[in-house]
Amino acid sequence: MKKIMNAPVQEILNTFDNLTESEQREIALEILKRVTNSDFPPVSDEELVLNAEELFLELDKQEANNG
Repeated sequence: MKKIMNAPVQEILNTFDNLTESEQREIALEILKRVTNSDFPPVSDEELVLNAEELFLELDKQEANNG
């Protein structure tokens, strides 16, 4: 079950995907710096499993496309 994102979030992610690797790293580091001090609720085991599954499926797809 893929979580539906709102338009601004999807736009940011699309823009991120079009950046160079070094620009993506720079943005990722800045986001990590900003969220480390945020107070987020704990992630449930179900959310972790679903996200891990989605990530592994995407990695398998990329691997299959790259031969």
